[in-house]
Amino acid sequence: MVDVPVDQLIGTVDGARTRARAKLLDAALELFGVYGYAQTSEQAVCVMAGVPEEVLWEEFGSREGLLMALHNQITTSGLRAAEQALLSEGMDDCPLEQRFRRLFDVYVAAVTRDLREARVTFVEVLGVSPAVDAHCKRWRDLWADFLNGEAERAAVRGEVEERDHRVVVMVMVGTVHELMAHHARRPRRARPDEVSEELTKLGLAMLGVEKVA
Repeated sequence: MVDVPVDQLIGTVDGARTRARAKLLDAALELFGVYGYAQTSEQAVCVMAGVPEEVLWEEFGSREGLLMALHNQITTSGLRAAEQALLSEGMDDCPLEQRFRRLFDVYVAAVTRDLREARVTFVEVLGVSPAVDAHCKRWRDLWADFLNGEAERAAVRGEVEERDHRVVVMVMVGTVHELMAHHARRPRRARPDEVSEELTKLGLAMLGVEKVA
């Protein structure tokens, strides 16, 4: 009998868990994003993923936990895209309208390139449970902080009125999500640039900035 080092055994177990998580997330994306969360059972997800139901419970706690983990994965990609856009060349010198447009361009592209992801992020998480509602609120608060920073920056540059924009930004974030949910439900897929244009107009209007024609 060959003795296997403990660290190698741990690495093998960790690798198997990582692969199982990935399979469950992929299966959830397909089933939640095509057929809907309410129409998908834990068993169906596990059958598609090819893993026992016990693994889903161990890794995510429940089907609800799997939904929140999938939402995290998708929404994080949108936030990271926006953060990278802020660091891109020339961004510091852009007026507010161009900054908003560039931020919304990359955000929309990140969360709508896959229609299943858009449906999960903006439709399937709605009204599931108080826990999922609280999860989504934490993400909205994070986006509000992000966009409030942009509003404060614009105020320093004299592009918007210098005041507390937090309430307006919170309303803006909620409206953005409603607009994205509307587009995710539509049978005809709107082009990303069309969605980004709408979001830019919305953001500028809520901050009291008239969009340049």
